[in-house]
Amino acid sequence: MNARSPAEAVTAPSASADGAYRQHLLHREERVWLETNCYVDLWIELLHHYGCDPHAALGFTVTQAFEGDQFTFPKFSLDDISRLYGLQAQELAIYDTLEAHVREQTRRGQMVVVEMDSYYLPDTRATAYRQTHTKTTIAIDAIDTDAKRITYFHNAGYFALSGEDYDGVFRLMPGLASDVHALFPYVEFVKRARAPLEGDAMVQRSVELLALRLADRPATNPVAQWRAAFPEHLRALLERDPAYYHLYTFNVMRQLGSNFELLSKYLGWLKCHGVDVPSDIQTSAQTLASEAMVMQFRLARARMRSRTDACEDCLDSMQASYDKVIEPLAARFL
Repeated sequence: MNARSPAEAVTAPSASADGAYRQHLLHREERVWLETNCYVDLWIELLHHYGCDPHAALGFTVTQAFEGDQFTFPKFSLDDISRLYGLQAQELAIYDTLEAHVREQTRRGQMVVVEMDSYYLPDTRATAYRQTHTKTTIAIDAIDTDAKRITYFHNAGYFALSGEDYDGVFRLMPGLASDVHALFPYVEFVKRARAPLEGDAMVQRSVELLALRLADRPATNPVAQWRAAFPEHLRALLERDPAYYHLYTFNVMRQLGSNFELLSKYLGWLKCHGVDVPSDIQTSAQTLASEAMVMQFRLARARMRSRTDACEDCLDSMQASYDKVIEPLAARFL
């Protein structure tokens, strides 16, 4: 079994699968959207585990665009993570068993970030565990191959699994192990390359990275683009089954709203560290986040009543809020 986790190799550990784990503030403070997606939420807790403040790397939120059928899936920039925290995420080649590679990397004090089947993750008991096969991303920090047990980060928490679940995630069950057509999952490992920036140096670098991200901002208001496509989306929402509604709102309203809520938190963090950010910009980002949630509830109610709700006022508010956030930020930091 591993002698230590990456956090123990760098800072005092902040995680325990025995219930003592304390989430980062971003997952504890009051939020409209409690979670974003498995990748962003995972990295918030990974950075916290390494003793780093994830707020500094939230500048990626200004780049979100509308992609025709969804909003850009928010993700931390691995380049920003390297520049701010000295952590490098590299692809891990899987030429042996996944179990063997995880054992070697965690033995070296490195975290393994891997796509897994939620069917075998007991922390998804309320949604997918032993119910449905869905892909998600976890980060394994310790493995005991003899006891068949791992501890891992997933979404906003820290968990453990063992026994049959262990055999499932590593495809050790006879039916899974014999599937010669199964593709290897995409896997990364996280290693410490250098010490993280601290204090004013971190804030300054964060502002510099924000400017780089603002240069990549959408050329057109993405809410306006979504609005143009929404009538067709709405017809599909009313005609298709409830499962489609949940998938649509996750990839559209939730990704948009949670992204701008994180942007609001980031702007508040900058202000707390002495960076001049007009308060109305932060307020507008939070307004957009809240209105996305309102629209999600209204669409749920419309579906239940088999009625059409174009949500024009919600779209008005979000479109106007976007204009009050991104271009003013560009004017301030570019």
